[in-house]
Amino acid sequence: MISRSFLFAHYERAGRMSLMILLRLALALAVSAGLVAAAFAGERLVLKGDVTVAADILTLGDLVEGAPASAAATALFRAPGLGQTGTVQVRRILEAARPLGLAAIDAGGRTQIVVTRAARRIGAAEIEAAVKRALELQHRLDARALSVTFDGTPPALTIAPDAEGDVVAEEITYDRRSRRLSALVAVGGNAGKVSVRVTGVALEYVDAAVLTRALNRGDTAQASDFVVERRVRESLPADAQLETRALAGQVARRALQAGTVVRAGDLARPEIVARGDVVTIVYEVPGMVLTLRGTASAAGAQGDMIAVVNPQTKKILQAQVVAPGKVSVSAPLPGRIASNLTAKP
Repeated sequence: MISRSFLFAHYERAGRMSLMILLRLALALAVSAGLVAAAFAGERLVLKGDVTVAADILTLGDLVEGAPASAAATALFRAPGLGQTGTVQVRRILEAARPLGLAAIDAGGRTQIVVTRAARRIGAAEIEAAVKRALELQHRLDARALSVTFDGTPPALTIAPDAEGDVVAEEITYDRRSRRLSALVAVGGNAGKVSVRVTGVALEYVDAAVLTRALNRGDTAQASDFVVERRVRESLPADAQLETRALAGQVARRALQAGTVVRAGDLARPEIVARGDVVTIVYEVPGMVLTLRGTASAAGAQGDMIAVVNPQTKKILQAQVVAPGKVSVSAPLPGRIASNLTAKP
């Protein structure tokens, strides 16, 4: 028969063991809670202010500062379109964070957050450059001489900041008669390709010499009488002078009005030998200069080749005008002509 004292001692030992187990379990829970608290110590959850995002989805980490990594990547809302701005109500953010175990978020008194989608804007200048390149490659136009005017509002493209690829003009058409164009301008790869359809007019411009004052026939032009202006190529005559460097000092061959585009035949170097003038014909070789008197069969400016006649033999020579009343012969002279020349040592 079991004694009463034995049973009491047995239950006492069992009670002490249960108590020890409970104490150990409570200690383990306390340690775990301490570790968790330590892990998030100092990680205060604060609602961010207005934000700019690159992706098309807003995550918890985009909106809440200090969100644990396990929850930061959670998608919450759709972001605005590229380059656009929208708002998110703070209550909706708090409601979305609560199921994730994040209830104590400091909103800082805000009622809404402004969200901007980051983007890169491609303006009309870049689009025009792409159209010019395409016109040069496909229609043989000089891109440097082109000016493109688009119809309506200046076109633009809005793309992601990290979008790759050049701005290119595709499906381009050009009518040389009307100078009308149409093109699809695009940028980016197949996945993120953005494009805009443009139409307009492409004109080729070239520099042309234009008179700043009127000239009468025989007037000598000065450097200040000219200016270079950009004109539409199709509006210019085929023989338009495109630069002014060689025009100063030339003589007007006819009356010219101010604002006139200078043509090849409008000006000429001043004539220093007239038709019928008696001239000195010079033939120079190393160590000897031979001269002969002759008659000019045509007028000429300095540097012109004219015909001169030997009055004694009636032979015609081709000579270059080098000075007033003086011409030079460079080709070897026939013996009979050379015999009539006067040698000068």
